[in-house]
Amino acid sequence: MKIAVCDDDKATREHIVSLIKEQDAGADITVFADGEEMLKSDGDFDISFLDVEMREVSGVDVAKQIRKRQGETGKSKSIIIFVTGYEKYVYDAFDVSAFHYLIKPLNKEKFADVFGRAWKEASAVQEQEKQYLFVKNAGVQKKVYLKDIFYIESANKKVIIHTKMGILETYGKMDEWEKAAGGSFYRCHRCYLVNMENIASYGTDMIETVNGDKLLLAQKKYSDFVKRYMDYAKNGGIVNV
Repeated sequence: MKIAVCDDDKATREHIVSLIKEQDAGADITVFADGEEMLKSDGDFDISFLDVEMREVSGVDVAKQIRKRQGETGKSKSIIIFVTGYEKYVYDAFDVSAFHYLIKPLNKEKFADVFGRAWKEASAVQEQEKQYLFVKNAGVQKKVYLKDIFYIESANKKVIIHTKMGILETYGKMDEWEKAAGGSFYRCHRCYLVNMENIASYGTDMIETVNGDKLLLAQKKYSDFVKRYMDYAKNGGIVNV
């Protein structure tokens, strides 16, 4: 787990580092004295603590650049936690899908709670990035990571796998694909198996994935879906809604 601490106040940087080490003495921590320094680094961090009010480049601007890079490379969204002295900046967190924000002066118990949940979610991301399926497409077995799948669709005896790299057509029963995909996927309709990591929004009869596609959500499954999705989120699953 790689962690970044970016704050232009030395005392605050050192305090955050000490709080992290209380939770995990062996954490791999990199500190930055300003936002520009962090953006110039080649670091790819699992969790980033960003001071909102830094001079030159603010924590919000750093977060926007991190999200832009992740969108361009197709990487999963990392955990961003804002550290701020003013609650008025809280709403900026929504624009960059921040995990949480912490108000200065930092409360030790609050920090431990937020850091623990962030660590759990980042660990879930790392675990899912390792998981994959073998898909036979055009006579060739292809290795497809679960994180790269938006959803799996059944159509005219074929199984269509919608991924970040494009569409793959194969065969098999949806029940078998559902079992192989595991608990982070949900069978929202007899024809659709959606990756909960890649859900952008949902309603009573529809689920939209982050690539903009809209899937049918069977009316009788709505309550079960909401429960499963909430359980998925509470257990560290990646949430984009």
